[in-house]
Amino acid sequence: MRLITRGDLDGLACAVIVTSHEKISEILLVHPQDITDRRVEVTGDDIVANLPYHPECALWFDHHLLTSSNRRPEGELRGRYAQAPSAAQLVWEHYGKDPSFGDLVEETNRLDSAQLTEDDVLRPERYILLGYTIDGRTGLGAFEVYFRQCVEWVKDLPIEDVLRKPMVAERVKRLREEDRNFRRALTDSSRLEGNVVFTDFRSEGVLPIGNRFLVYTLFPDANVSLRIHWGPERQFVVAAVAHSIFDRSCRTNVGELLSRYGGGGHRGAGSAPTPTEEADEKIAEILEALKAAG
Repeated sequence: MRLITRGDLDGLACAVIVTSHEKISEILLVHPQDITDRRVEVTGDDIVANLPYHPECALWFDHHLLTSSNRRPEGELRGRYAQAPSAAQLVWEHYGKDPSFGDLVEETNRLDSAQLTEDDVLRPERYILLGYTIDGRTGLGAFEVYFRQCVEWVKDLPIEDVLRKPMVAERVKRLREEDRNFRRALTDSSRLEGNVVFTDFRSEGVLPIGNRFLVYTLFPDANVSLRIHWGPERQFVVAAVAHSIFDRSCRTNVGELLSRYGGGGHRGAGSAPTPTEEADEKIAEILEALKAAG
């Protein structure tokens, strides 16, 4: 049996819990769009977690908005779906709320729903810090092998011991060393447009490494961010939108807005892939919609 999930802390927590209860032979990390566009073959021997629904899967767990771009389960749902702080919360409930994973789920809930403090952004610790090291949006590069190793460590070790592992410590060190460069890149590539902090990283040769929430400490007057960067091998442009984690006055339902552009997400965060030739037009539309909603 395979587990198909997303490469972030929510996906990691899902993997820790699922592999503790099921015989999983492989963990496959995919982008949500790979499921939506049917680029991943899913069978009745697969568990899908923290990703859009696929009708062939054995079990499905997710907490994202069900938009028009996603398939919806027909008949009785195998697994669990609900509006929740994380998919891990639903997986944890499904398998009986093992108390040994309670702290992991609680911290995953905070990171995935962005219920964070300024210290969580500027001086992260424990599971929040680990989450930044496996978030593709941080920019630390390929992490598939690292992710699978972290699953085994988090299952068996206290988080303090996980963070001492050389592979983890090296990523934490890189993240901290790159902080100054990331601040510079954010400042150079961002501007305030009404209530929106607009960041365009397409001119950066390499996507800078850094904490995606840092932008809200640099632009405190924004209540939502629109971040633009290249997709893999520059095949398309990604528009990532998120409510500020400090000023929660944004009225846009991000998942619903981005579903109009082939993407999706939560009410407060999401992303959409945009064909390169249409990117500027679609990005301008998204920006205007965010400004109009306030």
